[in-house]
Amino acid sequence: MIGKLRTVVVDCTDPLGLAEFWAEVLGGRVAAEDETWVTLDDPGGHRLAFQLAPDHEPPKFPDPRGSQQFHLDIEVDDVDRAEHDVLKLGATRVTDAEGEDDFRVFRDPAGHTFCLVFNIPQS
Repeated sequence: MIGKLRTVVVDCTDPLGLAEFWAEVLGGRVAAEDETWVTLDDPGGHRLAFQLAPDHEPPKFPDPRGSQQFHLDIEVDDVDRAEHDVLKLGATRVTDAEGEDDFRVFRDPAGHTFCLVFNIPQS
C-alpha cells in the first residue's frame, strides 16, 4: 500500500453551495477555508472538497468523451517514497503545478490527475 484516500475533490463554480447541497444529502460538517475551497466531512468519516473552477462546465453524461472532472488526494507519510512508487506503477508527474508545498500532482496512466498530500496539520 502506498497511501490512503484522504479527499475526493470536485471542481465547481460555487464551492459553498455545492458543499451545502451534499451536506444535506450525506449529512456532516461543512468548513469553508475560503471562497475557493470548501470541505465536507461526512458522519462516516469520508471527506469531500469543493474547489472553485470559474470556467467549470458540467460533464456530459453519459458521454464517453465527457470528463467526470474530479481528482483524488492520497495522504502519504513519505512523499518521496510514494512518488517513486506511483511513478513505478505508471503515473507521470505534473511538473508545472503551482503551490506544491503540501502536495505533488500526478496523472494516472489514463491521464486523470491526483495529488500525493503530505505535511498535513494534525487536529
